[in-house]
Amino acid sequence: MYRLIYKSRSASPLNWETVAGILESSQKNNARTGITGVLLMSKKQFLQVLEGEFEAVNHAFERIVHDPRHRHIRLISFGVVEGRLFEEWQMRGVGVFEFDPPISKPLMEKYGEENEEIRFPEQEWRALALVQDILDLPDLPEASINTTR
Repeated sequence: MYRLIYKSRSASPLNWETVAGILESSQKNNARTGITGVLLMSKKQFLQVLEGEFEAVNHAFERIVHDPRHRHIRLISFGVVEGRLFEEWQMRGVGVFEFDPPISKPLMEKYGEENEEIRFPEQEWRALALVQDILDLPDLPEASINTTR
């Protein structure tokens, strides 16, 4: 089992129409290849965790690298793991661009701020901690999209 984490800049500002399209294609591809994971999106950036077999995850990342919606892709980590953290989702998408200040402010204080948004970390453990902090929010905004297995 492998886990890959990357972050990238969006070629254009993100909204739910764009995100829904990304998640729909992710769901189809991931259902076929056995990948699970989570995708965080701000107005200008992505942070994604992909989990699955080596070839499937590697191929998915190759598609992402060639996707014109992504710029300045930074591979945070890619390695062997004992098991999945996000096995219940083919892909879960969370738009942090819709977080109200009471939600976003503590996350900005903890992880930093970049262009008036939550900074997406470049260290594996911090990236996973941010994802978990967001998924643990008691009132995760309705705009998050689940695509289950």
